[in-house]
Amino acid sequence: MEFEFATAGRIVFGCGVARRIGGEVAALGRRALVVTGAGAERSAELRRRLDDHHVMHTVFQVGGEPTTERVAAGIDRAREFGCNVVVGIGGGSVIDAGKAIAAMIANGSDLMEHLEVIGKARPLALPSAPYVAVPTTAGTGAEVTRNAVLGSAAHRIKVSLRSPFMLPRLALVDPELTYSMPPALTAATGFDALTQLLEAFVSRDATPLTDGICREGLRRAGRALAAAVADGTDRQAREEMCIASLCGGLALANARLGAVHGIAGPFGGMFPAPHGAVCGRLLPVVAAANIAALRERLPGSPALARYQEAARILTANTRAEPEEGAQWLQALCTRLAIPPLSAYGFSPQRISEVVANSLLSSSMRGNPVELTAAELTLILDQSH
Repeated sequence: MEFEFATAGRIVFGCGVARRIGGEVAALGRRALVVTGAGAERSAELRRRLDDHHVMHTVFQVGGEPTTERVAAGIDRAREFGCNVVVGIGGGSVIDAGKAIAAMIANGSDLMEHLEVIGKARPLALPSAPYVAVPTTAGTGAEVTRNAVLGSAAHRIKVSLRSPFMLPRLALVDPELTYSMPPALTAATGFDALTQLLEAFVSRDATPLTDGICREGLRRAGRALAAAVADGTDRQAREEMCIASLCGGLALANARLGAVHGIAGPFGGMFPAPHGAVCGRLLPVVAAANIAALRERLPGSPALARYQEAARILTANTRAEPEEGAQWLQALCTRLAIPPLSAYGFSPQRISEVVANSLLSSSMRGNPVELTAAELTLILDQSH
């Protein structure tokens, strides 16, 4: 057995820990690029704490999921301001954008030199500039991952900038920052976390370390996601989901994902759809398809036992079979009103195009069983 495990330099978790941001950033640099979402006012209090510690900063906003064009503009802003530290305060899109910007200002090269698929995919030569990630949602776990997912409008695709050098120097995970998330966003991001946990758990590249992390995350997400959606002020549910999200990020950074992300990545490049909601719609259908394919073609696969274990964790039924886990996920998807894929302009006429792009996704290589084009077609038909 051989594996490796890498994560952020430090992880600080707890209610109120984000208030330490001023001193933490000041210890890393004195000129900061602060990457935020479209509503920069949400980060105003944390930015005042930078002022209190004499950290000069400029704000760069990322509205929606990050694009190569927007990240390039952020790189220019950081270079013009002479930034020697980057802070990302927001959801996964913001944190990914910040990771990419921190990497490029340290390396001094062009973004296209390093992007996968549409670029030259050259490895980064130097570690990123110090990066502090402060998530305000509970879903992506991007604060502890080593890649950034960026959309390219010109290519109508999402691609990754990926390097061990991109792991944040510090992740400040403060559940209090998630209290204001509306129910629909809580549901979508929560399903993203749940997807990452289950896919990493059954992945071909799972390790003993990621297994333990996934079990812990699945247990917490299974009991807390619906509660957090129902009552955003439920302190315990919010904390549980932040831990589940963190576990998902730790797991996916060290084990591959699977067919849900294999489809969701290309889909997001083709349609204006929130990643978490797409994952939520696909997760129960892909789980059922994987279980059926495993029973038919690989009945001795350890992934079947993993699906059974996950089913028993999620349903709290010690006798649950793998299929019951998929049914539980479908019931949760319905309960939380996750929209069908058709809500984003997807139609059956586009299925073959999505399937073709999905088969090229690197995430497919982590799926516990190789799904055929016909099986992927059925998954999309059942999810539209």
